[in-house]
Amino acid sequence: MSHPEICNTADMDMRPLKHFLALAETLHFGRASEACHVSPSTLSRTIRQLEESLGVRLFERDNRHVVLTRQGRSFQAYARDTLEEWERLRQSLMREARTLTGEISIYCSVTASYSFLYELLSEFRTHHPGIELKLHTGDPAQSLPRVLAGNEDMAITPRPRQAPDALAFKSLTRSPLVFIAPHEAHDWIPATPESPSAEQWREVPMILSEAGLSRQFSDTWFRALGVAPRIYAQVAGHEAIVSMVGLGFGVGVVPRIVLDASPLAERVRVLPVKPELPHYDVGLCVLERRLKSPLIAALWDEVAER
Repeated sequence: MSHPEICNTADMDMRPLKHFLALAETLHFGRASEACHVSPSTLSRTIRQLEESLGVRLFERDNRHVVLTRQGRSFQAYARDTLEEWERLRQSLMREARTLTGEISIYCSVTASYSFLYELLSEFRTHHPGIELKLHTGDPAQSLPRVLAGNEDMAITPRPRQAPDALAFKSLTRSPLVFIAPHEAHDWIPATPESPSAEQWREVPMILSEAGLSRQFSDTWFRALGVAPRIYAQVAGHEAIVSMVGLGFGVGVVPRIVLDASPLAERVRVLPVKPELPHYDVGLCVLERRLKSPLIAALWDEVAER
């Protein structure tokens, strides 16, 4: 597909493509304009100019909704590829000049942000002061989808059971998954978790992740026991599970690394459940093709696999 007007980068201004991608990801003019540090009217004008240049509508929009058109989805792939190629060329030229500048976006959970990032990035910042690191935190279950969709350059995430072929992964640490319960006595806390039974666990209120590896392992554990868990709450992210268990709402499942880093760790206790849940293999992931970027490769090469 050829877009002569858009492909003309004589002034090397990639902002229209960046603005388009921000809106394509958020589907919200307010959030996209904020992310791009422009006014909504400026963003709207940029999108309108792109549509006029291409002769098609990239978005269907009214006062309440913004949706990508079929042509918009095609242009989204083009915009991502163009920006990646431009960044690769720019970084290659700068590497020849022994200077790397630009941005790397990293997605991780709140726990990972203060468990790994300082050690991971402190020396890198010294070696590459011209590289700006942008951190986004949220539910670890969203890490892989965001990297695979091209919304983030890298993510700190649990290694999936079956990693996509397009993904490169470097292990940083391993952490067991543990069952946690409030310190206070409750009738529903299993009396002998080291020898579980379906009857013992059938009425236990469970606080579990909405999705992700810990939820998969928890569901597998309950299926092996022959009982469906009684879900009290499904939570995005593990940190909130520790809080809810500490308040006495139920039993939760979290990685030990999250529990150890939680300020509420003293309000809960680990149940010695058998059989134990599998370990989390936590690491840094990136799309293989993105490693062609000197910027991404610089950070990737500096991270030592453990």
